Amino acid sequence: YRLSGEQFHWKSDSSVKLDGIIHPQHVIMCSYRSLSRCHYKSMNLRDYYFEQNNRTCISRQQASDFAKNIANDFNPIHDPDNKRFCVPGDLLFALGIHRYGLSQQMRFNFSGLVGNGVTLNFPEADQPSISITGDNNKTYLSIEKSGDTSHDEKLVQRLICNYVTFSGQTFPHILIPLMAEKSVMINPQRPLIIYESMEIDLLRLDINEPELVLSHSSLDVNGKRGKVSLSFSIKDADQIVGSGKKNMVLSGLRPYDEEQVSQLVDIYDGRKRAYTA
Repeated sequence: YRLSGEQFHWKSDSSVKLDGIIHPQHVIMCSYRSLSRCHYKSMNLRDYYFEQNNRTCISRQQASDFAKNIANDFNPIHDPDNKRFCVPGDLLFALGIHRYGLSQQMRFNFSGLVGNGVTLNFPEADQPSISITGDNNKTYLSIEKSGDTSHDEKLVQRLICNYVTFSGQTFPHILIPLMAEKSVMINPQRPLIIYESMEIDLLRLDINEPELVLSHSSLDVNGKRGKVSLSFSIKDADQIVGSGKKNMVLSGLRPYDEEQVSQLVDIYDGRKRAYTA
């Protein structure tokens, strides 16, 4: 199954496909590896934020550029002119590691959407527990970290690039088969996917080329809400050097409708084609 330069590798008990979507009864497991690589050598994180009065600010255009050019994420909520605009959670993750370094154990808890005009305070003190707040005293991101820490710029950039590229492919490549398996779907008119948390656990920090590979995915449904967990392995030269997990919440779930899902994917893919044309 191909979609604008990416490829899904499916493992199932049947090759039956319906309009490009694997029938839920046949899905057992899927693994994703992006064919679109993040070009960390050309990525300058400073292009995606600016400092003002000792606060970190992210413009609508910077957030949109990061989502599309770095994370390969074409969710319309990151468009500059979207009324529901918010900064990608992966950009906050990237800024956290950029500021405080890469520790062996890290957990990022997202507790609020960063909208337009929000200025962020990244504390200067490097502590095991860090809260990123706005001028409204609201906490938007909490970071917990332990173990050894590396501030090696190349390692930090490569880890950021590989994680956000992996994370940006959550929809449609990973979520669609999960929803099909559970016979539910998000509201196609107002899709709501909330980034709840992510964590990484590294065995060591002498890593040259980190690569993230999906190892397990699950969707637990409770009424109109669902919790998605994506577990991944972190490899370096085909050796496992760590693991991690991304957690999300889906709202407004409804019965799965294959035609509506296919239309949703077509719209998303069309947005991507229009941007990259």
